[in-house]
Amino acid sequence: MPAVRPNVIDVLRRPCTGPPVWKGPDLTDPEDRVLRLSPAQIDELGAALRAVRERGVPLLKVTADDFPLPTLAGRLERVADELENGRGFVLVKGVPVERYGPAASTVFWGLGRHLGVPVSQNAAGHMLGHARDTGRTMADPSTRGYQTRAELPFHTDGSDVLALMCLRAARVGARISLVSSAAVHNAVLARRPDLVERLYRTHFIDRREEHAPGERPCHAAPLASWHGGKLSLRYHRRYLESAQRFPGVPRLEPADVELFDLIDRLAASPEYRLDVDFEAGDLLLINNYAVLHSRTRYEDFAEPELKRHVLRLWLTLHQGRDLPAEFWGDMPPAEDGSGRGGVTPRDVIATPGSADADGSRCPH
Repeated sequence: MPAVRPNVIDVLRRPCTGPPVWKGPDLTDPEDRVLRLSPAQIDELGAALRAVRERGVPLLKVTADDFPLPTLAGRLERVADELENGRGFVLVKGVPVERYGPAASTVFWGLGRHLGVPVSQNAAGHMLGHARDTGRTMADPSTRGYQTRAELPFHTDGSDVLALMCLRAARVGARISLVSSAAVHNAVLARRPDLVERLYRTHFIDRREEHAPGERPCHAAPLASWHGGKLSLRYHRRYLESAQRFPGVPRLEPADVELFDLIDRLAASPEYRLDVDFEAGDLLLINNYAVLHSRTRYEDFAEPELKRHVLRLWLTLHQGRDLPAEFWGDMPPAEDGSGRGGVTPRDVIATPGSADADGSRCPH
């Protein structure tokens, strides 16, 4: 583990402009950021699901061709463009999850395959995740926030796009909020220009026990990159702070803490954030480089069949942005070349479509 930080890479010292820069209160028309599925589009989903069933294709083997969407596919192409070149998020409403029952996971996967390539979300190789309360706490280094009812502060995940589909909402809470990474960057530049450079320095991020034997327990990478006319930002304060437990990781400096405090205040401020109603049948898509997201603590129902249940995918977009090599730091690339980002799976023996309490595993 290096004891010093590498040199600073190129730093953006002017405000970002364009569609990725937005403030929540300015997005006054909810319909401007929502795709409501029409009856005809819902019929297409049903027909695609039947096609998968008739052919007997295992869930993790389903491709976009296996899940044909004659007209909705074109709309999803525009959604992908909005994710990459627009505001960085889209909310799709009206997926009839109750009608599909357990097959809702196939519909979710099929929609995702039209947008990109799923990548592993953890070291167990789970490609289709389940966000629900497992009774674990963040005191356990191997616990991920989506496995708890705890508040999840503003952060990004480890892929191009995070896709969430709500099967059942919580009894109380679990509000999701979004904030433009570029707007936060602009605000840091305006208020504390002396701190901006620290976004582009190498930081050490806890891998939360998801490293293989012999690998480093955290990875080193910058938080921000300006490349090809696009700002890309990664941020997960809990993992930045928990990486401090490892010998050889440079201590966070007071200015680092000031930067993290400022990012947290800006992201949570009503001046910047957008609160999103996330209900059963909603599909929320978030570009992790362009948007930070959070979730409030929630209270669940006592009945198991009513408890909050959200499906999640990490996707590499088919037409994603170009990212410089230094953005990945010492993170290993996907071994099978299927997509960037994600967590390199350990040696897991599983068949396509097999699953456990956390989700479907990738085949090995």
